Amino acid sequence: MIPLHFLPVLSPPSVPRVRELTPLEEASLQNQKLKATYEARMARLDPSQAMQKTSLTLSLQRQMMENLVIAKAREETLQRKMEERRLRLQEAANRRFCSQVALTPEEREQRALYAAVLEYEQDHDWPKHWRSKLKRNPGDLSLVTSLVSHLLSLPDHPISQLLKKLQCAVYTALYPIVSQAAVSAVSAAGCCSLPPDADRLLAPGSRRLRSSQSLYCMLSPPEPSTAPRSQDGPPATPSTPPLHPSLLDKGADSSPAGPPSPLVDASSRLPDKDSSFEDLEQFLATSERWGRGPGGHPEPQTPGAKREPLLEHLKSTVKDIHNAIDRLLSLTLLAFESLNTAASKDRCLACIEESFFTPLWPLLLALYRSVHHTREAALSRSMELYRNAPPTALGIPTKLLPRDPEAKGATMYPYSTAAQELGLLVLESCPQKKLECIARALRVICICAEDYCHAQEARPEARPQLLTAAIGADDLLPILSFVVLRSGLPQLVSECAALEEFTHEGYLIGEEGYCLTSLQSALSYVELLPWGALGR
Repeated sequence: MIPLHFLPVLSPPSVPRVRELTPLEEASLQNQKLKATYEARMARLDPSQAMQKTSLTLSLQRQMMENLVIAKAREETLQRKMEERRLRLQEAANRRFCSQVALTPEEREQRALYAAVLEYEQDHDWPKHWRSKLKRNPGDLSLVTSLVSHLLSLPDHPISQLLKKLQCAVYTALYPIVSQAAVSAVSAAGCCSLPPDADRLLAPGSRRLRSSQSLYCMLSPPEPSTAPRSQDGPPATPSTPPLHPSLLDKGADSSPAGPPSPLVDASSRLPDKDSSFEDLEQFLATSERWGRGPGGHPEPQTPGAKREPLLEHLKSTVKDIHNAIDRLLSLTLLAFESLNTAASKDRCLACIEESFFTPLWPLLLALYRSVHHTREAALSRSMELYRNAPPTALGIPTKLLPRDPEAKGATMYPYSTAAQELGLLVLESCPQKKLECIARALRVICICAEDYCHAQEARPEARPQLLTAAIGADDLLPILSFVVLRSGLPQLVSECAALEEFTHEGYLIGEEGYCLTSLQSALSYVELLPWGALGR
């Protein structure tokens, strides 16, 4: 018998880690599949079917180009987010490994907060019980959600107190900026460069935030104010008010607001072409004309609301918000070390973001809308002009439209459920939930397209094949543009800009990132509809 100490020690086989594909690599694989399908279909055609071969070739080129353009946009956004994250982490590491003799104010505050957490746990037993639960079920993410939600709901816990403090700091920085922008909009109401609802960015003297369920995410109607006001001039700019309790509690007063009614039915002036996305290269080349009028001249800007100061304030606020969330996450992981895994950390971050953004999103979105008001005005104009445009004018093939549109009633239109789903985005106040609304809207588009195509062919046995072949990227963007037109929500421009900034890097490379990029592409195209029509 061989002694045990002579037996070799067999280590368990290592599981190779699967590397996630980049957006460009995913697009390349999609294009390879498209090319293989194209070659198979071309091989089945007769030499006399030259027209069908040409159509298949153009469709392949269009789909491959759109896949690469969307992948490139996602790649650039991801690289920018990763670089910003690297810089923030480098800055945090420099502070972490500095000399302990001279701590920075942030390090001193973090150390004091951690000491307060330890002192709090001396008087309360629930943290020990939660640690026992996490130890027994290390992979249960629902426990992480329950723990962080319970932690942030306790007003006497140091982490919850830090959350309120950071929220107040962001609110104090945002309120004067948005107030000044609203007053400037009121004083320059005759200028055409501001959106129609710019005077509602902030009601003078208002101290009460409407909950973010408001359709336009603006502030509540003005309360009686004692601010000085001249008889002929605009109201005086309110100073930063005391923080109202409703800022930190989700209110219940949300006013219903519907999409604007169309003023002009300009569907007949849409560019007449088989597919609105055939001129994709020309569309990308003309995107630099954003912010310019039809004649190529810059639109008049409001003297009291210059873009550069607002943009600098926005950048500063975004940086403060990122730092605040990083501090909250870092302190939470210090208090509960068992949460320091990849999955638990992501769930913990999602819970912190939901609590952090819920009371602040109306003001934050108001600042984004002030910065992007030119693009919103262009999108609003397109929505007014082409609200009643037929789906085929945007390049949606008839096979992806209902066979009998009148059968469902005069108030219904194709893909109306997707437009309704997209409208739910403005009712949320957390970036992750808003992304989920966009993803659901695109899923509804795919389901509707499959149902319409199935009804057109009227073959029940064809259903399994249609589930994978009914809609592709070549048809998704025109349908999404039609849904954007019918939504009547010009603030989607600012919503998407904010989501791109505050979305975690892990979501940008997945389905949510693809859906967000697709919506941004549709918004950019709809903005240029009036110029395309006038140019023709």
